[in-house]
Amino acid sequence: MIRTTLMAAGLALTLLGAASAEQKPILNVYTYDSFVSDWGPGPLVETAFEAICDCDLKFTAAGDGAAVLARVQLEGARSKADVVLGLDTNLTARAAKSGLFAPHGLTPTGLTLPTDWDDPLFVPYDWGYFAFVYDTTRLKRVPRSFEALIAAPEDLKIIIQDPRSSTPGLGLLMWIEAAYGDRAPEIWAGLAPHILTVTPGWSEAYGMFLKGEADLVLSYTTSPSYHIIAEQDVTKAAAVFDEGHYMQIEVAAKLAAAPSPELADLFLDFMLSEAFQSIIPTTNWMYPAVMPKAGLPKGFETPVSPDKALLLSPDEAAAIRNGAVDTWLTALSK
Repeated sequence: MIRTTLMAAGLALTLLGAASAEQKPILNVYTYDSFVSDWGPGPLVETAFEAICDCDLKFTAAGDGAAVLARVQLEGARSKADVVLGLDTNLTARAAKSGLFAPHGLTPTGLTLPTDWDDPLFVPYDWGYFAFVYDTTRLKRVPRSFEALIAAPEDLKIIIQDPRSSTPGLGLLMWIEAAYGDRAPEIWAGLAPHILTVTPGWSEAYGMFLKGEADLVLSYTTSPSYHIIAEQDVTKAAAVFDEGHYMQIEVAAKLAAAPSPELADLFLDFMLSEAFQSIIPTTNWMYPAVMPKAGLPKGFETPVSPDKALLLSPDEAAAIRNGAVDTWLTALSK
Protein backbone atom coordinates (compact mmCIF):
# COMPACT_ATOMS: atom_id res chain seq x y z
CA MET A 1 0.00 0.00 0.00
CA ILE A 2 2.80 2.39 0.95
CA ARG A 3 4.66 1.48 -2.24
CA THR A 4 1.52 2.09 -4.32
CA THR A 5 1.02 5.48 -2.65
CA LEU A 6 4.64 6.48 -3.28
CA MET A 7 4.39 5.41 -6.90
CA ALA A 8 1.22 7.43 -7.30
CA ALA A 9 2.85 10.44 -5.68
CA GLY A 10 5.87 10.07 -7.93
CA LEU A 11 3.68 9.84 -11.01
CA ALA A 12 1.75 12.92 -9.90
CA LEU A 13 4.99 14.90 -9.48
CA THR A 14 6.19 13.75 -12.90
CA LEU A 15 2.92 14.83 -14.52
CA LEU A 16 3.01 18.12 -12.63
CA GLY A 17 6.55 18.76 -13.84
CA ALA A 18 5.57 17.92 -17.42
CA ALA A 19 2.54 20.18 -17.19
CA SER A 20 4.69 22.98 -15.75
CA ALA A 21 7.18 22.61 -18.62
CA GLU A 22 4.35 22.68 -21.13
CA GLN A 23 2.98 25.87 -19.59
CA LYS A 24 6.17 27.82 -20.22
CA PRO A 25 5.50 30.56 -22.76
CA ILE A 26 6.91 29.88 -26.22
CA LEU A 27 8.84 32.27 -28.42
CA ASN A 28 8.78 31.23 -32.07
CA VAL A 29 11.62 32.57 -34.22
CA TYR A 30 11.77 31.96 -37.98
CA THR A 31 15.30 32.04 -39.35
CA TYR A 32 17.57 30.59 -42.04
CA ASP A 33 18.90 27.05 -42.11
CA SER A 34 22.54 27.66 -41.17
CA PHE A 35 21.59 29.72 -38.09
CA VAL A 36 19.99 26.69 -36.44
CA SER A 37 22.55 24.11 -37.58
CA ASP A 38 24.59 22.26 -34.94
CA TRP A 39 27.56 24.53 -35.66
CA GLY A 40 25.50 27.72 -36.02
CA PRO A 41 24.57 30.22 -33.30
CA GLY A 42 21.06 28.85 -32.74
CA PRO A 43 21.79 26.23 -30.03
CA LEU A 44 23.95 28.62 -27.98
CA VAL A 45 21.49 31.50 -28.40
CA GLU A 46 18.65 29.24 -27.30
CA THR A 47 20.47 28.24 -24.11
CA ALA A 48 21.50 31.81 -23.27
CA PHE A 49 18.05 33.31 -23.86
CA GLU A 50 16.12 30.61 -22.03
CA ALA A 51 18.35 31.27 -19.00
CA ILE A 52 16.82 34.75 -18.66
CA CYS A 53 13.32 34.44 -20.14
CA ASP A 54 11.81 31.45 -18.32
CA CYS A 55 10.40 30.45 -21.69
CA ASP A 56 10.83 27.94 -24.48
CA LEU A 57 12.65 29.40 -27.48
CA LYS A 58 11.79 27.52 -30.65
CA PHE A 59 13.67 28.17 -33.89
CA THR A 60 12.07 27.25 -37.21
CA ALA A 61 14.41 26.94 -40.20
CA ALA A 62 12.66 28.23 -43.32
CA GLY A 63 15.33 28.08 -46.01
CA ASP A 64 17.55 31.08 -46.72
CA GLY A 65 16.81 34.68 -45.72
CA ALA A 66 14.61 35.67 -48.65
CA ALA A 67 12.67 32.43 -48.29
CA VAL A 68 11.99 33.30 -44.64
CA LEU A 69 10.33 36.55 -45.69
CA ALA A 70 8.35 34.76 -48.39
CA ARG A 71 7.03 32.31 -45.79
CA VAL A 72 5.77 34.95 -43.37
CA GLN A 73 4.23 36.88 -46.26
CA LEU A 74 2.37 33.73 -47.30
CA GLU A 75 1.22 33.01 -43.75
CA GLY A 76 0.29 36.63 -43.05
CA ALA A 77 -1.42 37.35 -39.74
CA ARG A 78 -1.90 33.58 -39.25
CA SER A 79 1.84 33.04 -38.80
CA LYS A 80 2.99 31.39 -35.58
CA ALA A 81 6.21 33.41 -35.70
CA ASP A 82 6.92 36.05 -33.08
CA VAL A 83 10.25 37.12 -34.57
CA VAL A 84 11.84 36.84 -38.00
CA LEU A 85 15.65 36.72 -37.90
CA GLY A 86 17.80 36.72 -41.02
CA LEU A 87 16.53 39.43 -43.36
CA ASP A 88 18.95 42.08 -44.56
CA THR A 89 18.78 45.65 -45.82
CA ASN A 90 18.09 44.47 -49.37
CA LEU A 91 14.80 43.08 -48.05
CA THR A 92 13.77 45.46 -45.27
CA ALA A 93 11.88 47.96 -47.44
CA ARG A 94 9.88 45.15 -49.00
CA ALA A 95 9.27 43.62 -45.56
CA ALA A 96 8.17 46.96 -44.09
CA LYS A 97 5.74 47.51 -46.98
CA SER A 98 4.04 44.20 -46.14
CA GLY A 99 2.67 45.68 -42.90
CA LEU A 100 3.49 42.44 -41.08
CA PHE A 101 6.11 43.90 -38.75
CA ALA A 102 5.80 46.04 -35.63
CA PRO A 103 8.10 48.77 -34.23
CA HIS A 104 10.74 47.45 -31.85
CA GLY A 105 10.72 50.49 -29.55
CA LEU A 106 14.44 50.18 -28.85
CA THR A 107 17.15 52.80 -28.98
CA PRO A 108 20.18 50.69 -29.90
CA THR A 109 23.42 51.95 -28.35
CA GLY A 110 26.99 50.82 -28.82
CA LEU A 111 26.48 49.62 -32.39
CA THR A 112 29.77 49.02 -34.22
CA LEU A 113 28.31 48.82 -37.72
CA PRO A 114 30.35 50.63 -40.38
CA THR A 115 27.29 52.79 -41.16
CA ASP A 116 24.67 54.71 -39.21
CA TRP A 117 21.54 52.85 -38.16
CA ASP A 118 18.07 54.27 -37.56
CA ASP A 119 15.23 51.89 -38.35
CA PRO A 120 12.03 51.67 -36.28
CA LEU A 121 11.22 48.08 -37.32
CA PHE A 122 14.47 46.18 -37.80
CA VAL A 123 17.26 45.51 -35.30
CA PRO A 124 20.73 44.63 -36.68
CA TYR A 125 22.63 41.72 -35.18
CA ASP A 126 25.61 41.19 -37.52
CA TRP A 127 27.19 42.30 -40.78
CA GLY A 128 29.78 41.29 -43.36
CA TYR A 129 31.01 41.65 -46.93
CA PHE A 130 30.05 39.34 -49.80
CA ALA A 131 32.98 37.77 -51.62
CA PHE A 132 33.96 34.82 -53.77
CA VAL A 133 35.83 32.22 -51.73
CA TYR A 134 38.40 29.88 -53.26
CA ASP A 135 40.85 27.14 -52.30
CA THR A 136 44.44 28.38 -52.57
CA THR A 137 45.70 24.87 -53.31
CA ARG A 138 43.44 24.54 -56.37
CA LEU A 139 43.09 28.03 -57.86
CA LYS A 140 46.34 29.78 -58.68
CA ARG A 141 45.17 32.59 -60.97
CA VAL A 142 42.65 34.38 -58.80
CA PRO A 143 40.38 36.96 -60.49
CA ARG A 144 40.52 40.36 -58.80
CA SER A 145 37.45 41.90 -60.41
CA PHE A 146 34.24 40.87 -62.11
CA GLU A 147 35.78 41.71 -65.47
CA ALA A 148 38.78 39.48 -64.70
CA LEU A 149 36.39 36.70 -63.73
CA ILE A 150 34.57 37.13 -67.04
CA ALA A 151 37.89 37.02 -68.94
CA ALA A 152 39.06 33.83 -67.19
CA PRO A 153 39.05 30.52 -69.10
CA GLU A 154 35.52 29.17 -69.44
CA ASP A 155 36.38 26.07 -67.42
CA LEU A 156 36.70 28.28 -64.32
CA LYS A 157 33.38 27.70 -62.58
CA ILE A 158 31.51 29.52 -59.81
CA ILE A 159 28.51 28.60 -57.67
CA ILE A 160 26.01 31.30 -56.72
CA GLN A 161 22.67 31.40 -54.93
CA ASP A 162 19.20 32.22 -56.22
CA PRO A 163 18.36 35.88 -55.45
CA ARG A 164 14.67 35.01 -55.14
CA SER A 165 15.28 32.76 -52.12
CA SER A 166 18.73 33.69 -50.82
CA THR A 167 20.08 36.89 -49.30
CA PRO A 168 23.63 36.23 -50.62
CA GLY A 169 22.13 35.63 -54.07
CA LEU A 170 20.26 38.93 -53.88
CA GLY A 171 23.40 40.55 -52.48
CA LEU A 172 25.33 39.56 -55.59
CA LEU A 173 22.74 41.29 -57.77
CA MET A 174 23.02 44.43 -55.66
CA TRP A 175 26.82 44.21 -55.72
CA ILE A 176 26.88 44.23 -59.51
CA GLU A 177 24.23 46.95 -59.70
CA ALA A 178 26.14 49.14 -57.22
CA ALA A 179 29.47 48.62 -58.98
CA TYR A 180 28.35 48.75 -62.62
CA GLY A 181 24.90 50.32 -62.86
CA ASP A 182 23.77 50.34 -66.50
CA ARG A 183 26.52 47.84 -67.38
CA ALA A 184 24.96 45.14 -65.17
CA PRO A 185 23.40 43.23 -68.14
CA GLU A 186 26.82 43.11 -69.83
CA ILE A 187 28.47 41.81 -66.64
CA TRP A 188 25.84 39.09 -66.18
CA ALA A 189 26.14 38.04 -69.81
CA GLY A 190 29.88 37.60 -69.26
CA LEU A 191 29.47 35.72 -65.98
CA ALA A 192 26.81 33.29 -67.23
CA PRO A 193 29.22 30.81 -68.91
CA HIS A 194 31.17 30.51 -65.63
CA ILE A 195 28.14 29.67 -63.46
CA LEU A 196 28.16 25.95 -62.71
CA THR A 197 24.86 26.03 -60.84
CA VAL A 198 22.50 28.21 -58.82
CA THR A 199 21.43 26.85 -55.42
CA PRO A 200 18.40 27.84 -53.33
CA GLY A 201 20.58 28.89 -50.39
CA TRP A 202 24.08 29.43 -49.05
CA SER A 203 24.48 26.07 -47.29
CA GLU A 204 23.99 24.03 -50.47
CA ALA A 205 26.39 26.23 -52.45
CA TYR A 206 29.17 26.20 -49.87
CA GLY A 207 28.83 22.46 -49.39
CA MET A 208 29.31 21.87 -53.12
CA PHE A 209 32.36 24.13 -53.12
CA LEU A 210 33.94 22.23 -50.23
CA LYS A 211 33.48 19.02 -52.22
CA GLY A 212 35.56 20.56 -55.00
CA GLU A 213 32.72 20.98 -57.49
CA ALA A 214 33.63 24.57 -58.43
CA ASP A 215 36.57 26.97 -58.25
CA LEU A 216 34.76 29.78 -56.42
CA VAL A 217 31.60 30.15 -54.38
CA LEU A 218 29.66 33.25 -53.43
CA SER A 219 30.07 33.66 -49.67
CA TYR A 220 31.71 36.20 -47.34
CA THR A 221 35.14 37.66 -46.65
CA THR A 222 34.78 36.12 -43.17
CA SER A 223 34.20 32.56 -44.42
CA PRO A 224 37.95 31.74 -44.40
CA SER A 225 37.96 32.71 -40.70
CA TYR A 226 35.87 29.63 -39.98
CA HIS A 227 38.42 27.36 -41.62
CA ILE A 228 41.32 29.10 -39.86
CA ILE A 229 39.80 29.12 -36.36
CA ALA A 230 37.63 25.99 -36.31
CA GLU A 231 39.69 23.70 -38.55
CA GLN A 232 43.20 25.18 -38.52
CA ASP A 233 42.90 25.18 -42.31
CA VAL A 234 44.55 28.14 -44.04
CA THR A 235 43.80 27.02 -47.60
CA LYS A 236 40.56 29.03 -48.05
CA ALA A 237 40.66 32.70 -49.00
CA ALA A 238 38.37 35.46 -50.24
CA ALA A 239 39.14 37.09 -53.59
CA VAL A 240 39.41 40.85 -53.09
CA PHE A 241 37.80 42.71 -56.00
CA ASP A 242 38.93 46.10 -57.27
CA GLU A 243 35.33 47.30 -57.58
CA GLY A 244 34.83 46.94 -53.84
CA HIS A 245 32.54 44.58 -51.93
CA TYR A 246 28.86 44.80 -51.14
CA MET A 247 27.97 44.92 -47.46
CA GLN A 248 25.28 42.84 -45.81
CA ILE A 249 23.63 43.90 -42.55
CA GLU A 250 21.45 41.15 -41.09
CA VAL A 251 18.43 42.08 -39.01
CA ALA A 252 15.53 40.72 -36.97
CA ALA A 253 12.05 42.10 -36.35
CA LYS A 254 8.87 41.42 -34.40
CA LEU A 255 5.70 40.36 -36.17
CA ALA A 256 2.75 42.71 -35.63
CA ALA A 257 0.58 39.66 -34.90
CA ALA A 258 3.19 37.99 -32.67
CA PRO A 259 1.53 35.49 -30.29
CA SER A 260 4.09 36.43 -27.60
CA PRO A 261 4.89 40.13 -28.18
CA GLU A 262 6.53 40.70 -24.77
CA LEU A 263 8.93 37.81 -25.33
CA ALA A 264 9.62 39.10 -28.83
CA ASP A 265 10.57 42.50 -27.38
CA LEU A 266 12.81 40.83 -24.82
CA PHE A 267 14.53 38.78 -27.52
CA LEU A 268 15.23 41.79 -29.75
CA ASP A 269 16.78 43.58 -26.79
CA PHE A 270 18.76 40.45 -25.91
CA MET A 271 20.18 40.33 -29.45
CA LEU A 272 22.27 43.43 -28.73
CA SER A 273 23.61 42.07 -25.44
CA GLU A 274 27.09 40.74 -24.77
CA ALA A 275 25.63 37.25 -24.33
CA PHE A 276 24.24 37.17 -27.88
CA GLN A 277 26.86 39.24 -29.69
CA SER A 278 29.80 37.24 -28.30
CA ILE A 279 28.29 34.11 -29.90
CA ILE A 280 28.09 35.55 -33.43
CA PRO A 281 31.73 35.73 -34.64
CA THR A 282 32.64 32.07 -34.23
CA THR A 283 29.24 30.52 -34.99
CA ASN A 284 27.64 32.71 -37.67
CA TRP A 285 31.09 33.80 -38.90
CA MET A 286 30.07 37.41 -39.38
CA TYR A 287 31.03 40.65 -37.67
CA PRO A 288 28.89 41.40 -34.59
CA ALA A 289 26.64 44.47 -34.58
CA VAL A 290 28.05 45.33 -31.13
CA MET A 291 31.69 44.46 -30.60
CA PRO A 292 32.09 41.98 -27.70
CA LYS A 293 34.35 43.01 -24.83
CA ALA A 294 36.93 40.42 -25.88
CA GLY A 295 37.01 41.75 -29.44
CA LEU A 296 37.40 39.45 -32.43
CA PRO A 297 39.54 36.30 -32.39
CA LYS A 298 42.78 36.13 -34.34
CA GLY A 299 42.06 35.09 -37.90
CA PHE A 300 39.09 37.43 -38.23
CA GLU A 301 40.84 40.32 -39.95
CA THR A 302 38.95 41.72 -42.94
CA PRO A 303 40.77 42.02 -46.28
CA VAL A 304 38.37 44.75 -47.46
CA SER A 305 39.23 48.42 -47.01
CA PRO A 306 36.29 50.53 -45.70
CA ASP A 307 36.58 52.83 -48.72
CA LYS A 308 35.72 49.83 -50.90
CA ALA A 309 32.43 49.11 -49.12
CA LEU A 310 29.32 49.22 -51.30
CA LEU A 311 25.78 49.47 -49.93
CA LEU A 312 22.48 50.58 -51.43
CA SER A 313 19.81 52.00 -49.14
CA PRO A 314 16.82 49.73 -48.44
CA ASP A 315 14.62 51.87 -50.71
CA GLU A 316 17.20 51.83 -53.53
CA ALA A 317 17.55 48.06 -53.26
CA ALA A 318 13.78 47.58 -53.33
CA ALA A 319 13.40 49.88 -56.34
CA ILE A 320 15.86 47.98 -58.53
CA ARG A 321 15.29 44.43 -57.25
CA ASN A 322 12.76 43.24 -59.86
CA GLY A 323 14.73 44.70 -62.75
CA ALA A 324 17.96 43.17 -61.44
CA VAL A 325 16.32 39.74 -61.12
CA ASP A 326 15.01 40.02 -64.68
CA THR A 327 18.48 40.93 -65.95
CA TRP A 328 19.94 37.91 -64.11
CA LEU A 329 17.29 35.53 -65.46
CA THR A 330 17.77 36.81 -69.01
CA ALA A 331 21.54 36.25 -68.85
CA LEU A 332 21.18 32.73 -67.48
CA SER A 333 18.54 31.72 -70.01
CA LYS A 334 20.76 32.35 -73.03
